[in-house]
Amino acid sequence: MQKEIRIGTRESQLALWQANLVKDLLAAQGFATTLVPIKSEGDIDLVTPLYEIGVQGIFTKTLDIALLNNRIDIAVHSLKDVPTQLPKNIIQAAVLERGPVKDLLVYKQDTAFLEQPGYTANVATSSLRRKAQWQRRFPQHQIHNLRGNVNTRLKKLADENWDAAIFAAAGLERIHLRPAQSIELDWMLPAPAQGAVVVVCREDDTFCREACAPLHHTVTALCTQIERDFLRTLMGGCTTPISAYAHIEGDTLHFAAELSSLDGLTFLETHRQVPVQQAADLGKTAAEEILAKGGDKIVAAIRDAK
Repeated sequence: MQKEIRIGTRESQLALWQANLVKDLLAAQGFATTLVPIKSEGDIDLVTPLYEIGVQGIFTKTLDIALLNNRIDIAVHSLKDVPTQLPKNIIQAAVLERGPVKDLLVYKQDTAFLEQPGYTANVATSSLRRKAQWQRRFPQHQIHNLRGNVNTRLKKLADENWDAAIFAAAGLERIHLRPAQSIELDWMLPAPAQGAVVVVCREDDTFCREACAPLHHTVTALCTQIERDFLRTLMGGCTTPISAYAHIEGDTLHFAAELSSLDGLTFLETHRQVPVQQAADLGKTAAEEILAKGGDKIVAAIRDAK
């Protein structure tokens, strides 16, 4: 009798959507599966800003423990939530084809406030990356902390006296919750691996590794690895405003990335185009260039501010 694959997932609507996607893909390969919802620390504390919690893997640690304790066989994560260094004995089994990458502004009335320099708009986000980029563009605006799953954040926006809030397009669109009153922020550079889903398993679990192998999307895996190499080389996490996006057009890989101070006013950016076959180390070399140009001072200042 074939082994049933236990899929560990967080309990939010988006996490369950991602887990069910993996479940359906595995079912199409002929594998029996069951979902095992597990509450994470990041879901329990919905008040403290993520950067104040200060723990990388706040949304993944509980599932990693369940995986290592053999309570589940695979875990499904938003790749941008996963620390760049996986826990010992856990490996990446598959990176799924990437979804929408951009950030969205969900607004309550209209977007006229974006064109009013004298107006102090109230905009909500818990992301230091979004906050830094927003304040650089709109220094007069007031930023408010916004935590919780997608549904909780949309309700909070409706309840509070705010003008707008910033969300990842993928999170809203995947569960069909993107409001009509929303616009894509084409100018905002996304988080490394935004819009990508990853499946992890135990390193010694050959059965699950082979089961997940057909789900792996090599282009998404390459692009997100470059972005995460940039993040890892800068030693960044939730506490550092780091942005990175790689995509392939034809035989060329395009890469844009940025390291910013907390207030967004000091930043270093890089834009590169290289042949795909020469792109493997691009994230690391781009980050080293940023550090050499003064990025080390930005990182040190952020550490000192904690």
